Amino acid sequence: APEATVTSPPPSPASLAPPYALGVSANSPVLFAPGVISTGDFESHAAFMPDGRTLYFVKSDAEFTRWTIYEARYADGHWGAPTIAPFSGAHRDSDPFVTADGQHLYFISDRPVNGAAKADLDIWVMDQTAQGWSEPRNLGAPVNSAQSEWHPALTTRGTLYFGSARPGGLGLTDIYRATSGGGDWHVENLGAEINSAGDEYEPLIAPDESHLIFMAYRPDSLGASDLYLSWNHNGSWSAPANLGFPINSNALELAPNLSPDGGYLFFSSTRRSSPAQSPGSAEAGNGYGDIYEMDLAAALRAAQPAASRP
Repeated sequence: APEATVTSPPPSPASLAPPYALGVSANSPVLFAPGVISTGDFESHAAFMPDGRTLYFVKSDAEFTRWTIYEARYADGHWGAPTIAPFSGAHRDSDPFVTADGQHLYFISDRPVNGAAKADLDIWVMDQTAQGWSEPRNLGAPVNSAQSEWHPALTTRGTLYFGSARPGGLGLTDIYRATSGGGDWHVENLGAEINSAGDEYEPLIAPDESHLIFMAYRPDSLGASDLYLSWNHNGSWSAPANLGFPINSNALELAPNLSPDGGYLFFSSTRRSSPAQSPGSAEAGNGYGDIYEMDLAAALRAAQPAASRP
């Protein structure tokens, strides 16, 4: 008798969904991978590879002064235990950003430049090769300066947005963008439409540059810092609007980023999950810092009508 042919059933929609997909509408922040990615440690700055199955993120000390980039992989229906990324661990490394094509990974570090020790943080980049990530290279001046640079993020056209404490800004830290033409970078401050006498640190630029979400401390901030939204109107930015509760809290909100499919906003917060949970507990929500996600569309609606959408 001929052998029976066994065929696998077609994959279900759930199995095709990326591992960060929630399956339900998330109109408020949801703790990401509690117990594995979000734990009793301080986690922040989630950045996915394009398939959503490799995650880079940051673990820091409780004082948020020492940072290490970790790597976690999703397989067999769950996230594996995170490990220190091969390129991190020896220096202060933070703020990973993976380009949409997965070919470049940007991050900040105080590692030496040409053998000279660094006191400040510079932006570095690695390229994807057949053997994995290349050796990191420093972007150099004028992107990097004698002061710290923060949170690189790129548009699909290759415009680089970042924060910097360099002299000449409107506040202690401002948001800048850099365009590259002929191999040279041109850097400009985003100006008073975005920057203030306060602090603007970490930009998340939409791939098409239609809007900007950034971390800042301003007079209307609910806590130590909040996330703000501004829309791009033909090259001019709308007045930044606080994303409000429940995205922002009376704690620290930071590290905005998007899922690879653009459907989810990821960010980090030092909020407590309950008043009874004290710092030092071994669980997520202890007030140190955890990674959250929510529907991007809901996050953008949160600032309406304060931020005028084009």
